[in-house]
Amino acid sequence: MRPSRGFFPTIRIPFFVYYRVFSPNRQREVRLTLYAGIDIGSLSTDVVLLDGNLAIVGSAVTATGASTRKAARQALDAALRNAGAKETEIAFTVATGYGRESAEGADLRVTEITCHARGARRLFPEALTVLDIGGQDSKVIRLGPDGKVADFAMNDKCAAGTGRFLEVMARTLEMDLERMGERSLLATRSLSVSSTCTVFAESEVVSLIASGAAPEEIAWGVHLAISERIAALADRLGMAPPAVLTGGVAKNPGARKALEDRFRIRFLVPDEPQLTGALGAALIASERTA
Repeated sequence: MRPSRGFFPTIRIPFFVYYRVFSPNRQREVRLTLYAGIDIGSLSTDVVLLDGNLAIVGSAVTATGASTRKAARQALDAALRNAGAKETEIAFTVATGYGRESAEGADLRVTEITCHARGARRLFPEALTVLDIGGQDSKVIRLGPDGKVADFAMNDKCAAGTGRFLEVMARTLEMDLERMGERSLLATRSLSVSSTCTVFAESEVVSLIASGAAPEEIAWGVHLAISERIAALADRLGMAPPAVLTGGVAKNPGARKALEDRFRIRFLVPDEPQLTGALGAALIASERTA
């Protein structure tokens, strides 16, 4: 399968950015109440702060690193600085993600399945499916008419089909993730990376490099491989559109193009797809004090 050129604009955004902060609403009235959502993932920890009108007034994405507890603290502090707010203004905090138990001061802990569904439906009310590709797991979530989780499938046993898989392949190709995604769209043919194991797939890539294969063709083969892993995960549930693509991998134009080709749909992608789970957590927090 040959990737079309110019299908996506160049996106110069890395998989995650340490202390990257977003503030879409710097001009605002004084708040008396904030709702916090903290999503502690394997690669990044994300925070969203909502005001009483459920507008995002501060958010942050930090690298999780070795300590999920420290990452949660740093991300929350960064979001508060961004919002110009104090922690005492937070009325309720919901933690989610695989490290949610380590979030100090959280009032409630909710699964990432529920939070991603809630965040995606808030951003795209018409959504029927959510595909979240995280650092070490991938999830396909089917939504009911009411926006609640109707069913889901999850791969958390193997790195294949995750952000970690792409990190390993990018390192093997001696590229950063941004460069690998962009360069893969320049391929004029695709090369097969067929192993379902990340370790064996890495060996395949090394062999392709040694054979003189073009880096962009190997990179496109890597993205096709991750799309096939996701297709296997989605086999039972399907990928009913409108479908939302979340997680840091959604920033990768090569992965996104491969997934859209595989499922023959156009994914809805949030402006900051890695914040979807934290947004859902913050929305749930707002309901607890309503």
